[in-house]
Amino acid sequence: MSLLTVGSVAFDAIETPFGKTDKIIGGAGTYIALASSYFTEDQKIVSVVGEDFPQTTLDDLKNRNVDIEGIQIKKGEKTFFWSGKYHNDMNSRDTLVTELNVLENFDPIIPESYQGVDYLILGNLAPSVQRQVIERLETRPKLIAMDTMNFWMDIAWDDLMQTVKMVDVLIINDEEARQMSKEYSLVRAARKIMDMGPRYLIIKKGEHGALLFDQKMNTFFAPALPLEEVFDPTGAGDTFAGGFVGFLAKTDDISFENMKRAVITGSAMASFCVEKFGTERLENLSQEEIYNRIMEFVDLAQFDIKRELI
Repeated sequence: MSLLTVGSVAFDAIETPFGKTDKIIGGAGTYIALASSYFTEDQKIVSVVGEDFPQTTLDDLKNRNVDIEGIQIKKGEKTFFWSGKYHNDMNSRDTLVTELNVLENFDPIIPESYQGVDYLILGNLAPSVQRQVIERLETRPKLIAMDTMNFWMDIAWDDLMQTVKMVDVLIINDEEARQMSKEYSLVRAARKIMDMGPRYLIIKKGEHGALLFDQKMNTFFAPALPLEEVFDPTGAGDTFAGGFVGFLAKTDDISFENMKRAVITGSAMASFCVEKFGTERLENLSQEEIYNRIMEFVDLAQFDIKRELI
């Protein structure tokens, strides 16, 4: 099945307790597309970059069967740039620099060849831009997933609420879920958020796993894989989203049971992402590595127990 990713293709500069980078490739759209490329060969992307963005990176996406017709290249302008420094616990970070550049006035143009796409994943962008994408698709995709963040809750609440009503899956982290719902309990938070419109909700808990809910409040919990080293959490959430929706597009099954498998797949892809700086680890994975990592997640949570032992 075909998959359309909409999100930033950008530059990052990152500092963690394990080291620091100069300007490297980043952006939600990049991480999503790289992760999902391991599962679907019919993939398209809508984004915008400046004249300073390397053609080699765009060529790499094309070589992964990502159709880049929807990436606008703005002559004489600069690509979105973000720089951040992570604290010792790797769960919090300080933003050092944000330069919107071409993203400030991003108009998501949908090429005619992208019409009729089966699955849509909206990376973290202004809710009004995300809504534009949905409205510009002539046929509604089989499934629409979206990411968002606290910033849009603070400055664009009404826009966000309009967009959330239009999607099937909302993907946020635990802090964002609590802000969005004004509830500390994540189960109560999920119930309130589901009333806002989405059919499914994923609450990411970083190193503590992820929760999946549906409108009947069926719940699934995916653990996080204990890793010896975490070099860089940047893009892990986007990588999760890419693995999740990429698996759904590959299997073309949006049942709750299959979404459980998709959550595990997304978690496995995110666990690769944090092992190196930026997109480096995602660029050269083998299908065998991915399968073995998914099975590690399965083994982590699966066990048998006899009734007489309880």
